Amino acid sequence: MRILAQTVLGLGRGGRSLLWAVVVTAGFALLARGLRGVSVSGAVAGAVMCFLLYVGAGPGAFVALVVLFAITWVATRCGYRRKQNLGTAERREGRRASQVLANLSVAAGCAAMFAWRDNSAWLLAMAAALCEAGADTVSSELGQALSPTARLVTTWRSVPAGTDGGVSLAGTMSGAAAAGVIAAVCLGVGLLSSRQMVVAVLAAMIGVATDSFLGAWLERRELLNNDAVNFLGTLAAACVTWLW
Repeated sequence: MRILAQTVLGLGRGGRSLLWAVVVTAGFALLARGLRGVSVSGAVAGAVMCFLLYVGAGPGAFVALVVLFAITWVATRCGYRRKQNLGTAERREGRRASQVLANLSVAAGCAAMFAWRDNSAWLLAMAAALCEAGADTVSSELGQALSPTARLVTTWRSVPAGTDGGVSLAGTMSGAAAAGVIAAVCLGVGLLSSRQMVVAVLAAMIGVATDSFLGAWLERRELLNNDAVNFLGTLAAACVTWLW
């Protein structure tokens, strides 16, 4: 509890760190909305997630979040016209609050737990969840932009690009690259060690595979929606890190 109190109170400096977190969070939310990366509700949800990450795990977590946003924003806009024709393009007003929470709530929760328990294992879980969110989005977006077809992960039969549970080589490789970039950023800002960076990427790809299996198995049967599948994918990535 002492660690959490120090963090929230700005390490005893009159709450200036907390005020700075609010300013940074508000600026990031406004930028994300201005770029149409998120809707109005998505900007509000993103601001809350950003605040928790910043206060819980420090400025380094914010840097990782910015890189995650930049990578996914670019990937979403690659081949946008093609994805419109497929009927899988992201809405022009950006991601809704439910989508933002599905992708970031696990990471934000891990950051909060780190502030409370002061256990670096929570930082690794947080980084893996961020890596998974980036990898899943990039693999889906670039897979649809670069591959006309995909393979259903449960049966391996050919399906149209954008099908729930469909995977492609281009999408998988680009997703792994995105996870690697985010993990490298976490290493660079001091959140992870070199070994933990590798673990974060591996855990992220296990989370992406979990997402694909749930998409093919449950989402196609309308037993889960996409937001629930995305949330469970990030949760799987975070949980896997505790096995190392």
